[in-house]
Amino acid sequence: MKQIYILLLMALPIYLSGQEMPEPQSENQKKFKSFKLYPNPVYGDEVYLTTNTNETKEVKIFDVFGEVVLTTNLTNSRLNVAPLLPGIYVLQVKEEEETASRKLVVK
Repeated sequence: MKQIYILLLMALPIYLSGQEMPEPQSENQKKFKSFKLYPNPVYGDEVYLTTNTNETKEVKIFDVFGEVVLTTNLTNSRLNVAPLLPGIYVLQVKEEEETASRKLVVK
């Protein structure tokens, strides 16, 4: 079993090195000045996302292969991550014209 994990860990950097680099943000996309994600790592079913304005947010969560595993619109600051398996994800938040991405660890 350890051999499989070692093989996967060795193959992942090779696979990721062939991925395209993200494009720089366009002029109409600004980064959040104050975006908070907590707790991280997540041990329960909820994670909290806060910004200065706390407007409606479009949230997408991607797995390590770049597949979208969760998409939702938040009107409050609580995001239910119960459907996610333990692992490492990328969380992308869009609010009005601002976009931010963070690493999310689910335990």
